[in-house]
Amino acid sequence: MYRYDEFDATFVRQRVKQFRGQVERRAAGELSEDEFRPLRLMNGLYLQLHAYMLRVAVPYGTLSARQMRKLAFIADSYDRGYGHFTTRQNIQYNWPRLPDVPDILGHLAEVEMHAIQTSGNCIRNVTADHWAGVAADEVEDPRPYAELMRQWSSLHPEFSFLPRKFKIAVTGSQADRAAIRYHDIGLRLKKNTQGEAGFEVFVGGGMGRTPMLAARVRDWLARDDLLTYLEAIMRVFNLHGRRDNKYKARIKILVHALGAEEFSAQVEEEFARTGAPRIMPGEGELKRIAAYFAPPGYDALRDDDPALALRLEKHKDFAGWVERNVSAHGVPGYAIVNISLKPIGGIPGDASADQMRAVADLAESFSLDEIRISHEQNLVLPNVRKRDLFAVWLSLGEHGLADANIGLASDIIACPGLDYCGLATARSIPVAQDISKRLGEPARQREIGDMKIKISGCINACGHHHAGHIGILGLEKRGREYYQITLGGSGDESASVGEIIGPGFSSENLSGAVETIVDTYVELRQNGETFLEAYRRVGPEPFKEAVYATH
Repeated sequence: MYRYDEFDATFVRQRVKQFRGQVERRAAGELSEDEFRPLRLMNGLYLQLHAYMLRVAVPYGTLSARQMRKLAFIADSYDRGYGHFTTRQNIQYNWPRLPDVPDILGHLAEVEMHAIQTSGNCIRNVTADHWAGVAADEVEDPRPYAELMRQWSSLHPEFSFLPRKFKIAVTGSQADRAAIRYHDIGLRLKKNTQGEAGFEVFVGGGMGRTPMLAARVRDWLARDDLLTYLEAIMRVFNLHGRRDNKYKARIKILVHALGAEEFSAQVEEEFARTGAPRIMPGEGELKRIAAYFAPPGYDALRDDDPALALRLEKHKDFAGWVERNVSAHGVPGYAIVNISLKPIGGIPGDASADQMRAVADLAESFSLDEIRISHEQNLVLPNVRKRDLFAVWLSLGEHGLADANIGLASDIIACPGLDYCGLATARSIPVAQDISKRLGEPARQREIGDMKIKISGCINACGHHHAGHIGILGLEKRGREYYQITLGGSGDESASVGEIIGPGFSSENLSGAVETIVDTYVELRQNGETFLEAYRRVGPEPFKEAVYATH
């Protein structure tokens, strides 16, 4: 796990001191809200529907137990006892008082955390596969490159005031668990025929009112050219991206307007123009960063643990949890534990301070002091010995964290919606709660199988509804909330944008419509097809006929 050097620590402390002065000037009336707004946004502070909201960066979703305990302390001391984990692998606090925010930032700085560049028209928190470094199918750990990009992009003088916000995701596996094609830049680590590591580069993805999948602009980019090539992309965007209309300012619009081929040609021209020397990390810098992500001290274990086999045979509930929530690790005798933050009827992504502390304790005792946040609003213990799985499960159960529903119908992604967000046009949380109750009975979820339901409370798509097998978009019409349904979306390596099936549904009819869609899938699937496979085979018509005939 990366540790701050002296520059990082000094830089973050200075930013806290600077913002403390800005808050004091705002409280004294020396700064108007319009003057204060860009200053607070540079520090991750939003003004939401009812209160301020602070978004804290968790680079590439990696946390230590010490950091998680600090997040719990902040939730208890400065919020209402909980935090909300987001689809950007960050955490948000929904109720901080403005005078307290500098103190919160000071506490974060004590554990090498901050809220810089979690807002504004800059390069945001770089995200990564939440199994990075431990996945059995990984080519190489992408997190050293994510950290390199974090350092390169932090307060970059050329890219601090872009036409619009900018998001980068990186994965080290062919299986895409980072949704790279829905990002402004998506990077996939791969190896060439000589066994050298490099990147497949995608540009121009995004959600919002104009969802688009990123186009591949480079099949192979040598890793030594990474920063130079990224700068070439950013310069083309900075030069040609629109600043007259924020709805047309994302790089996806530029790539679409120019065409992927022309955009790529301009990037290659800028890349070649830069010439030698390339923008390279300092002597040994990438090796220095990579050393922080070296594999921890794993025990030499056999992969088939006899005690685990007995526990699985004896405890049905434990076996169900292992089947859904435990994933293959790259080291024999170890497993990846995925912790659901989606209890039936709960608020997706929320964790109480007590739950955060419980996860921190488990990470320290059973996961080599490491925690991950997934872009699906769940938590991960990446390094659990198989022989410890039963103890971990028991402890998670004591804290309401043992739901065996990862990837099932109740594992719903949802933005805060109209309950919190000033931009929202409809509620998301009650919708997610109702659907999870309808579909959450364990046997029912197992019958349905893998299912990604994603809900956004407005066109900005913070709930990633475009990438949902079933996507739900909340809108307002003549003073009432109604919900548009899309089908067939995916954020994985077979990425697709969901298709709107027809007129929207009232809040009263929505959950029933979703259940009808699920029932239709169960009836028409063949040979164990997933929802996505069945939808791609039969298309939208059977679902439209069923849902509009009954709702």
